[in-house]
Amino acid sequence: MVDPLAGIPTDKATILRLDRSHVFHSWSAQAELPVASAEGSYFVDYDGKRYLDFSSQMVNVNIGHQHPRLVAAIRDYAAQATIIQPALANGARSEAARLICELAGPGFRSVFFTNAGAEANENAIRMARLHTGKFKVLAMYRSYHGATHGVIGVTGDQRRWGSEPYTTPGVVHFWGPYLYRSAFHSDSLEQETDRALAHLRATVMAEGGHTVSAIILEPVVGANGILVPPPGYLAGVREICDEHGILLIADEVMAGFGRCGEWFAMQHWDVTPDLITFAKGVNSGYVPLGGVIVSKPVAATFDNRMYPGGLTYQGHPLACASAIASIEIFKDERIVENARTLGSHVIGPELAKIAARHPSVGEVRGLGVFWALELVRDRATREPLVQSHGGTGASAMTAFAAACRERGLWPRTHFNRLHIAPPCTTTEAEARVGLAIVDEALAVADEYCNG
Repeated sequence: MVDPLAGIPTDKATILRLDRSHVFHSWSAQAELPVASAEGSYFVDYDGKRYLDFSSQMVNVNIGHQHPRLVAAIRDYAAQATIIQPALANGARSEAARLICELAGPGFRSVFFTNAGAEANENAIRMARLHTGKFKVLAMYRSYHGATHGVIGVTGDQRRWGSEPYTTPGVVHFWGPYLYRSAFHSDSLEQETDRALAHLRATVMAEGGHTVSAIILEPVVGANGILVPPPGYLAGVREICDEHGILLIADEVMAGFGRCGEWFAMQHWDVTPDLITFAKGVNSGYVPLGGVIVSKPVAATFDNRMYPGGLTYQGHPLACASAIASIEIFKDERIVENARTLGSHVIGPELAKIAARHPSVGEVRGLGVFWALELVRDRATREPLVQSHGGTGASAMTAFAAACRERGLWPRTHFNRLHIAPPCTTTEAEARVGLAIVDEALAVADEYCNG
């Protein structure tokens, strides 16, 4: 019998040679490390070194690597059907949509499936514009909503610069709350909420609420700092939207499916959006899948009106089968509860202790298994350890990340921050091992502090 995997290279040298010759990487020049295998909270390179994955790869392996039930679900469904076009009904697609709507809450009716989060955000914006008949979209400066043409301009951070001026028209950016580096000169969470909402309200008024179709935001800002909104902020955004007939789009691509200790991060504040976008954690990226969860009023707009959008692999049966299995595993193994408890009883308290020992730690913030350490050169002035990606002081962050990897921890760093985002299935023992490595590696960052 012919081995179907025989053509896949397994030696490090060949993999690197082929990768550097033929693979066009996103956001980087070349691959960092050839990975041989993965299981649970760990992956292994071709030299046999084992890494505790504190990044969940792309903050998406919420259920852990190679979960046997999820792998089996994909394998078993592949024996039944590998591809069914979007216009035909399919059992896996239908059941996945039902389960996802159920998790989102009673106000939601249907799911528009996509292949990833960027496509989900594109389609959510398109739906909002068609539903409201309005054009403008408001998004935060500290945000990332995807790299496709339709949403790279909606993204607020510097990753949009390389695509300008050919980005999506009608997008207006505003500042969201971030008390540690407040754009509003606030000195308390309550003041930050009030001033951030006043700024948003002023932005809506200046643009004309009658011209704004949607406000899109990450309930917990992800790549731009794991910024947890202060109490009352999301409820205030909901109120502004309701006043002006604006749809609220919650980008839960990174924050959803257990990452913040709830099925969806918005549920932490009991705020209901009009559209929810998801991807990543829905099936931990085992097969590409994303989507838009559509509220009843928005779905009704298209009951007798064709929606002008679609994708060849929309609702791919293998992806949907994996989503069903993933949701069942989440429930059976109480993974959302594990993420919540891990954050409140282990990660949060331990990071507070670590911060007290290291002058390079300016702030600790997070929820569930979604945390950030903001690293600084001076706690008093809050000068960042690194000014920008690859910019001033980059060697400090490079040295810190290398110290983590040397000790067997795979970190996720961005600018002057360490993002701690292990799988939601991570055990307390594994979390403590990883946090101990962070504690040791921060001694390297401390060397770059002023004085």
